[in-house]
Amino acid sequence: MTQSVDVVVVGGGQAGLAAGYHLRRQGIDFTILDADPAPGGAWQHMWDSLHLFSPADHSSLPGRLMPTQPGETYPDTGHVVDYLADYEKRYDLPVQHGARVGAVRRDGDRLLVEADSSTWRARAVISATGTWSRPFVPAVPGRGLFAGRQLHTVNYRRPADFAELGVPPAGGWGRVVVVGGGNSGAQIAADLALAGDVTVTWATRRPPRFLPDDIDGRALFDVATARRRALDAGRGDTGGVASLGDIVAVPPVRAARDAGLLRVQPMFPRLTATGIRWADGSRSDADAIVWCTGFRPALAHLAPLDLRGPRGHVATAGTRAVGEPRLHLLGYGDWTGPASATLIGVGRPARDAARDIAQQLSS
Repeated sequence: MTQSVDVVVVGGGQAGLAAGYHLRRQGIDFTILDADPAPGGAWQHMWDSLHLFSPADHSSLPGRLMPTQPGETYPDTGHVVDYLADYEKRYDLPVQHGARVGAVRRDGDRLLVEADSSTWRARAVISATGTWSRPFVPAVPGRGLFAGRQLHTVNYRRPADFAELGVPPAGGWGRVVVVGGGNSGAQIAADLALAGDVTVTWATRRPPRFLPDDIDGRALFDVATARRRALDAGRGDTGGVASLGDIVAVPPVRAARDAGLLRVQPMFPRLTATGIRWADGSRSDADAIVWCTGFRPALAHLAPLDLRGPRGHVATAGTRAVGEPRLHLLGYGDWTGPASATLIGVGRPARDAARDIAQQLSS
């Protein structure tokens, strides 16, 4: 059965909920289709030790401050999941969980949204599927030959899993190589190193650049916003967050770094059956590799619209797709709004998208 609605939001994580909040304020009839069976978006799938970069009062969606977590300056992922579930319930947002969208197509003056068990005809669509469901692993030569265990950030949960997963013991639970010089690589390398039962090597394409220890998400959001405003005003590029560094020195990362536990090596050119072959020809045995190598936008459902450009992005003006004005993209990164992939940053582009859609529907 095909149902009709003014707007379909694809994705019920933080971006989808922020969109729902502002659509409700505009008096628009909408539904939110979310592939996950429960509230919380990607946060319910993160590793155990992960905490936000920012305090709770600087990590909130529009309309509802995140409450502080007792005993924690920076809330953990469980607290974020509880907050998102409460947000969804508090604003009575029409989220259908377990509804995976397979395709969005043009259908005359409407967009046809095809989900697992339902089809919707909508006057506009907001795509807010994020990146977590599309992990990226580089095509390193020999990756298919490596006989050890390979995980991506999406599969990592805790150091003890290496014992449970049967990584061969080598003075503990094994020898693990963490690949990737961003925040996830630093945090997972620190998590493993501080556990003490794993020998960790951290491989990065360039030397890690730690932000000053007193910098957290509050300052990063302000810097990213200032950069976007400068660019929009035609002023020079300030460099934004990238000009400060790559890695937020959260307490566990600082502790591992200061204790000399983060053993950093330049990225290796090849894997072998038993481990790593380094650029100088030397070899190191490894039992497991954790690829902290990022994500790509999860936009497969938009393939029928034929909008993808370089690097998999869809060209946008604000949040609106240039090639399909009935489609908005929200929460994928700066190309869909300054800091829009963050809890605090997604509110403003969500508001702008809802206003744009309201104007479009009324004209």
